Order: sequence, then C-alpha cells, then structure tokens
Amino acid sequence: MNNLEYKIYIDDVIRRVEKARIKVSAHHIVKIIAVSKYSTSDAINKLYNIGQRAFGENKVQDLKLKSKELEELPLEWHFIGNLQKNKINNLLDIDPTLFHGLDSLKLALELQKKLFTRDMTLDALLQINSANELAKSGVSIDDALNIYEKITQECPNINLRGVMSIGAHSDDETLIKESFIKTHNIYKQLKNADICSMGMSGDFELAIECGSNMVRLGSIMFPKETT
Repeated sequence: MNNLEYKIYIDDVIRRVEKARIKVSAHHIVKIIAVSKYSTSDAINKLYNIGQRAFGENKVQDLKLKSKELEELPLEWHFIGNLQKNKINNLLDIDPTLFHGLDSLKLALELQKKLFTRDMTLDALLQINSANELAKSGVSIDDALNIYEKITQECPNINLRGVMSIGAHSDDETLIKESFIKTHNIYKQLKNADICSMGMSGDFELAIECGSNMVRLGSIMFPKETT
C-alpha cells in the first residue's frame, strides 16, 4: 500500500471522527492517538508521512524500542498501558508526552517519589473503571473525584490533565454509552482538566458523541498490508 492509498484509507477514519464530533459541536476538537502496539516502525512512519503525529504503546519496552527507532521524527508518544512499579524508571527514561493509565493513588505516590528524585514532571490521566468490570484497571466512579483531588494535592510532580476510561465490554450499546457518560460527568467536575480520553476502534464514534476529546485507535489506523 503506497502513501496515496494509505491516505485514502485513513481519510475514511477521519471522516467518521468528524461526523461524530460535529454532532457534539462544530467547536468540539478530537485528538487521535494511533495505537501502534501491533504495528511496525515502518507502519508508524507511513502514518507520519500523511500527518499523524501522536502514537500510543501499551508496553514500556515496545515504547522504548519504537521511540528509539523513530527518534529522528517529531512524534508524540503516549503510554496507554498498565504501569508496573518496577517499570516506572524505564518509563520516565522515555519521558512520554502523556501517561493514560494512572489507575490508583498508590501508583501515583510511587510515581511521585521517582519524579521528585529526578526533578521532572509527568502529564497523566486518571484511569476510571466506569463500567465496574473486574478485568479492568482504574478507580471506581464513586472514588474518582476524591482520588483525583488527592493526587493533585499529594503529587505535585504529576500534572493531571483529565481522565481516561475504556467502554463497557458489551454488545449492548446502552451499557457502553452509560460507561462513557459516567466518565464524562466526572471530567466535567474537574478543575483545569482538558482531556477526556474515551473510545477505541470499535466504539470511538459513540465515545465522541458522549464528550470524548481524545480517542485511541489501533486496528483501523493500521491496515493489514502495512503491519
């Protein structure tokens, strides 16, 4: 697939994002994070050539490898996976643009210690388990506001930018929508927050219509021919 064919493919994704955001408001801006966890550096480069700049990885080692391979490109790297304590230093070595998966106060406090020692800061999103599913990480809806405030007060080296959640794992659109609305309602109550990251390849249009301004798109951004 050459660059022109690739652009035509991605333009369809962008049209879908545009259609969904216009339903919210002509002024509603949505940022696309291309999740490259199953893709090669060559595929990332092809997306870069047609204008994509923000990419997400869910494993620290993969983020390190790809950011190194593509260090000459002005890319914006996002870490979207769960972060183990023993990987904190490795992540901070990379210094990603945004960490999406801050899923507990305990992790925030560990991060704060490392950040303070290094005299650096990290932009992050509080992950909310809005569907209350055992298989998912994140704070509960009931605890989200309180934990967000505690992190803000107790972790000055963490710059909380807003919230992230994954839609309910269900074929019932009503349940998925409900989980997005709950997250967005938390987002609206936060002071100075500017990111509500919701929506992946299978549900991003619904997420945008529920207020998401950042979507994490994997498979639909990387056609099989380029991986």
